[in-house]
Amino acid sequence: MCVFCEAISRHVHLVENSHAVAFPDAYPLSPGHALIVPRRHVTDFFTLSGDEQAAVWDLIRKVRDSIEGEYSPAGYNVGLNAGAVAGQTINHAHVHVIPRYKGDVDDPRGGIRWVIPARAVYWDEI
Repeated sequence: MCVFCEAISRHVHLVENSHAVAFPDAYPLSPGHALIVPRRHVTDFFTLSGDEQAAVWDLIRKVRDSIEGEYSPAGYNVGLNAGAVAGQTINHAHVHVIPRYKGDVDDPRGGIRWVIPARAVYWDEI
């Protein structure tokens, strides 16, 4: 069984709805890092039904509210890795909600652009 399917079956969720659940990331990048996963085991987020995709996105705000209540971060990164080339390592679609804290990196500019480090610093080209 997939590790996310196991997590879904444990029923220990931060928030949930009919098509998706959220739980803490087992290897958090920062305090409060959470994952939102569809209940149905599907590898590629883009093959989920429209209702399933909407259910996943619906939980982002609720996860944020949960994180805010406990951790009070200064910002967030929200993202998904669709496919091995994009960095997906668990073959169950999921979205990361990553709280960010002042000083957690030296220079946070570029945020998600750092997935391709050579292209992250675009502001030097402007």
